[in-house]
Amino acid sequence: MEEQLLKRSENKCELCESGEPLNTYSVIPQKVPNEDNTILICDKCRAQIERTAPTDQNHLRCLTTSIWSVVPGVQVLSWRLLNRLKAENWASDALDMMYLDEETLAWAQAGLDEEETEAEELHRDSNGAILETGNTVVLTKTLDVKGSSLSVKLGTVVKNIRLVENNTDQIEGKIEGQVIVILTKYVRKQGA
Repeated sequence: MEEQLLKRSENKCELCESGEPLNTYSVIPQKVPNEDNTILICDKCRAQIERTAPTDQNHLRCLTTSIWSVVPGVQVLSWRLLNRLKAENWASDALDMMYLDEETLAWAQAGLDEEETEAEELHRDSNGAILETGNTVVLTKTLDVKGSSLSVKLGTVVKNIRLVENNTDQIEGKIEGQVIVILTKYVRKQGA
């Protein structure tokens, strides 16, 4: 099947047309991988799909071209990624121009529901950036620490955070030698 995909894609990423090394990607949900639900993508597009890298809107503008693909898997991924960015005018315009038949649209929406469930399980800062253990964050609000006379000022940098398990709204950080729990809605990931 990989040979057929390489021929179809002309050895380019089927989303951004990059000539970088390509990998097969199975568009979920699916029962059996085939040419319609498996595509070739570059590492940069994979990172955008799987959210392992910060959203790169400049890179994702390639979707305004990939929406015209005749390959259902490419159409589905383009639709899902554009939906993530629908607050942006260019992405909203591309979605308005895009046409998916009923079956392909149902497939795209089914996967979007799974993505949203996964996204809900991630710790995110006040801007929606994904937080990970070891990140450095900046407070976006002055906070009074409960059970203490400590008041942590807006702009305070908290290094080497830890994620609170089973609660995506909380992280732990050390401030003035004291480990405190901080709500993620009051922090911004440094560098994001």
